[in-house]
Formats: sequence, C-alpha cells, structure tokens
Amino acid sequence: MKRILSIIGCIVVLAASSCTKKYITPNPNQTILLNVASTAWTTTDGGKTYSAVIDAPEIDSYFNDHGGVLVYFSFTDGVYEQIPEVYQGISYSYTHNKGSLALYAQSSDGVTPVARPDDAVVKLLLIDSN
Repeated sequence: MKRILSIIGCIVVLAASSCTKKYITPNPNQTILLNVASTAWTTTDGGKTYSAVIDAPEIDSYFNDHGGVLVYFSFTDGVYEQIPEVYQGISYSYTHNKGSLALYAQSSDGVTPVARPDDAVVKLLLIDSN
C-alpha cells in the first residue's frame, strides 16, 4: 500500500512541476463616444437616405486593414443599440475607411422618405488585432 501511495505521490509532484504560467497581454481596445447632431445628417435623394461622416483619426491605414470596428447608437440616454439595425422603421448602417466613419440612415423599404435622425451619441469601439 505504501508503494502505491509513493507512486501516486510521485505522479502528482511530476504533474505539478511541469506546469508553466503564460501571461497574456490584452489588446488595447478603444471606446470613443461621439455626439452626432441631427444637422450633421445630409440627404441627396429626397430623404430616402441620410448620411453623416465623422472624423476618426484613430482609424489609421493599418487599423483600417487589420482592426475591428463596432458602432452603437444611443438616441436615449445610456441605451445603446449596435448597428447595423432597423430602429423605428429606419435602417442604420456604417462603413469606415482611413480617418473616417460614415453613418447611414435609410428607409427600411428603400422607397419611403424618412425623417432626419435625431441627435445621437455614437459609441465607436475599436478592437485591435494582431
């Protein structure tokens, strides 16, 4: 019996001594809150589509190609909705390129004119990737 306990003890010691710790450094993601006034939205098709372009210097050329961009809208204090999304009959979407974020609001059916979006807070979440 002592021999079995000795063998089990050796196995436990060997297993415990072979563990190594790995330290993972998290990526430095960024959250940026931007105010978008209702007057920032423009239309060229009679109100079927509105767009607003926001300066985003944090999206440099490298990040544009390798990072991740998530966008959220808040039309109500502290309540964020991730886009793309249809909210109150308006389809919201976005595109990004080096230095800017373009927001779009258009009729969900593509035909009916919509009201200019209200003032909103935009949460821009930039996710770095290796």
